[in-house]
Amino acid sequence: QVQLVESGGGLVQAGGSLRLSCTTSGRAFDNYPMGWFRQAPGKGREFVAHITSDGHNTHYRDSVKDRFTVSRDNAKNTVYLQTNNLKPEDTAIYYCAANSHYFANYDRVASYDYWGQGTQVTVST
Repeated sequence: QVQLVESGGGLVQAGGSLRLSCTTSGRAFDNYPMGWFRQAPGKGREFVAHITSDGHNTHYRDSVKDRFTVSRDNAKNTVYLQTNNLKPEDTAIYYCAANSHYFANYDRVASYDYWGQGTQVTVST
């Protein structure tokens, strides 16, 4: 079993930054690729970023490229999402997730079997 806990969300003005953290416990965290997703009110959960288990490869949705950076510290069992130049359309609940079965489709919700409870990010104009 893997438990995920996100933190670092909050209210920020457009152009601001937040650093989201996802701390894990349970089975060997450093074995799993990790993803960040978000869900805005009335919308489905969408892929934001992905990082491989060794941290060497990352992937992003187009709208956050050059603004968001995903990273991980396996010694601390933590994955991060640095969000810069935030826009009102980034407002959502942000979730981290673990892909314990190593499914190749890293941008699909169904590829992840462990999820955190989410952290709210609100960007004001």
